[in-house]
Amino acid sequence: MSNSSLPEAGKPLGHFVSTAEFDPQSTEKLTPAQEKYYFASQRQLIWWKFKKHRLAYYSGLFLLFCYFVIAFAEFIAPYDLSHRHIDDIYAPPQGIHFFEDGKFVGPRVYQRIKTLDMEILKREYSDNMTKSYPIRFLCEGDPYRFWGLIEGNTHLFCVEGKGDLFLLGTDRLGRDMFSRIIYGARISLTIGLIGITVSFVLGITIGGLAGYYGGWVDVVVQRIIEVLQSIPSIPLWMALAAILPVTWSPILIYFGITVILGLLDWTGLARAVRSKLLSLREEDYVLAAQLMGAKPPRIIVRHLIPGFMSHLIASATITIPAMILGETSLSFLGLGLRPPVTSWGVLLNEAQNINVVVLYPWLILPVVPVILVILAFNFMGDGLRDAADPYH
Repeated sequence: MSNSSLPEAGKPLGHFVSTAEFDPQSTEKLTPAQEKYYFASQRQLIWWKFKKHRLAYYSGLFLLFCYFVIAFAEFIAPYDLSHRHIDDIYAPPQGIHFFEDGKFVGPRVYQRIKTLDMEILKREYSDNMTKSYPIRFLCEGDPYRFWGLIEGNTHLFCVEGKGDLFLLGTDRLGRDMFSRIIYGARISLTIGLIGITVSFVLGITIGGLAGYYGGWVDVVVQRIIEVLQSIPSIPLWMALAAILPVTWSPILIYFGITVILGLLDWTGLARAVRSKLLSLREEDYVLAAQLMGAKPPRIIVRHLIPGFMSHLIASATITIPAMILGETSLSFLGLGLRPPVTSWGVLLNEAQNINVVVLYPWLILPVVPVILVILAFNFMGDGLRDAADPYH
């Protein structure tokens, strides 16, 4: 730069800031793509960023499908939860066939031929290729009460005539495993939602008080959290679940397990809320709210918590699978839900015997939806966390 372009010593610098009135709606220099992001809300930005995370996006769609299925479990399941096929005990999964003699004839299953191996006392099944039963949709089957309220007998699909349809085989009592997995999903998936509600109420309340007030309140809360986190989770779950009276109804047992999972899972969230409030309570808008006479509960709920709501949403999607695993573990060990309530853990409890697993491996199929749902929640949680992080 030449010396002639520099201002003379002692003279003020030139004013290079435009004095024109600022127009926030001016988009003359913005391209359509830039204008789209310029006027987008925070929710839209999070949604667009989340959709770019393909694994998280499809995991979310998979979870939506799962919750849609459990909402219509009675309609989608081909058989009632307790329907027993006494002639088809330990029947293996059936295959669906679409062609006969090289021609497309629609979905159908073949007739089952049952024999008993007298040497090992094992039931054996084979297909009679000369006799088949078509699979029909929106047909009448076992009667049910939809959500215990509306009577009906229409099912999404069933077999015409006297045929049976066991997509995932049957158990020791001849009950259809596919129908039981769908009914069990209703318990296993909703227990996470109810449990996370209890956990969030405790975590946000206790963590919010510790972070906002600090001092002796923070010290007491932190010591309680440290004590709870120092206790091994599984033995503690087992001890608390064993306290539940065996005389309780299945519904009370269900809510008891849910409350136990929620009471034990709030500590991590409480610490996260505390750390956020410790930093946010010093902001100017918090001081302004205090000067205007706002009470601490209102400041926490209306001003502080919305500042990291995205973090709470991401935490929920990671906490729900832990609760599903907790219920599955307790039920698998025989300390959680008990029949006639059916969950994925209850179904896996019946597959504890290694001899049963070797002879009838389809009894461990309930572990497949457990794995898929846990992975889907974790993938979706990762995507939400990345989408909600403005610095990522």
